[in-house]
Amino acid sequence: MYLQRTLKNTIRCTGIGLHGGEKTYLSLRPAPENTGIVFRRTDCRGSVIPARVENVVDTRLCTTIANDDGVSVSTVEHLLAAFAGLGVDNAYVDLDTREVPIMDGSAAPFVFLIQCAGVVEQRVSRKWIRVRKPVVVEDRDKRAAFYPGEGFRVGFLIDFDHPMLTEQHVDLEITETAFVKEVSRARTFGFLNEVEKLQSSGLARGASLDNAIAIGDFRVLNDGGLRYEDEFVRHKIMDALGDLYLLGHPILGHFEGVRSGHTLNNLLLHKLLSQSGAWEFVENVSFDLPVEAFHPPYALGMGGPAVAYPN
Repeated sequence: MYLQRTLKNTIRCTGIGLHGGEKTYLSLRPAPENTGIVFRRTDCRGSVIPARVENVVDTRLCTTIANDDGVSVSTVEHLLAAFAGLGVDNAYVDLDTREVPIMDGSAAPFVFLIQCAGVVEQRVSRKWIRVRKPVVVEDRDKRAAFYPGEGFRVGFLIDFDHPMLTEQHVDLEITETAFVKEVSRARTFGFLNEVEKLQSSGLARGASLDNAIAIGDFRVLNDGGLRYEDEFVRHKIMDALGDLYLLGHPILGHFEGVRSGHTLNNLLLHKLLSQSGAWEFVENVSFDLPVEAFHPPYALGMGGPAVAYPN
């Protein structure tokens, strides 16, 4: 039996929001069993916003959740990915503005904070959502899908009309080690020629070379270049992991994204939950499985096994 887990200690940090550009004080705190991940706005009389799919109110370039009073928190996906990747079921996230700080644009700083705080087992068993039937959503050439499968596997494909972002695909078995080493350090990215337009729309006001990969006409503008050869698609996997954790439970199955983003990921979660026969809760899970069990035959042929690139 796998037990639910929470933080051992409270830990704090500060940072700025990617889109709002405001300085934020953030605290990660332990929470009781069956709490889930819950955001609390300390500047709004402690308004509570559970990190659940039904609370998603905006998916424009990030994922935003809100409660019935209209109090919101945006850019939750990187922190949620860190909780998911490290197997944290229950935690309170206190912050004094409307946006989770972007840190360096990846989940790695949140991984560091969680590891510093420590993770402890609780006294209630963990529940997984097991995918029983394929569930697919599509929007023109974009696609997001769940398939049955043992363990938890994520495959993602991207391609852009840009020489730096030609087709990239990665398929990973998501374990704690794989998440930390192969996904968590992948940073958010954007095109330099779109910054002015985004900022005029109230977005990307906190963006800089310290917290995002800036892509020029023919090259990456950040000193030091990329952390992974295929960092762009690995960041999309990280975003998806954060979005998927809005189910409130870890997943047993295979997720596949083809040019997907926050909007399509959210639609997939809603479609899965609306089909009662497509999923079930399970508690007693064994991960002692052959490698072949993590490669469902109906996956979309998105390339071979993942390659680990040196950091």
